Amino acid sequence: MPRRKSISEQLRQAIMTAPESRYRIARGSGVSEGQLSRFVRGKSGLTLDTIDVLAEYLELEVVRRPKRRR
Repeated sequence: MPRRKSISEQLRQAIMTAPESRYRIARGSGVSEGQLSRFVRGKSGLTLDTIDVLAEYLELEVVRRPKRRR
């Protein structure tokens, strides 16, 4: 059974595949370019508040999926 991606992994993927540059994401969301770059490279994490800001900017939503039966 494939492992589910963490919220951080999903957010990283959304940032890397966004149609706009990381520079634009940083400027538009108010998150510093350095912080965004370190997060995408896996060198640091983000606070929940920062995750909220980025998710809002990228129009992402956390959705709970039902557990799979074994």
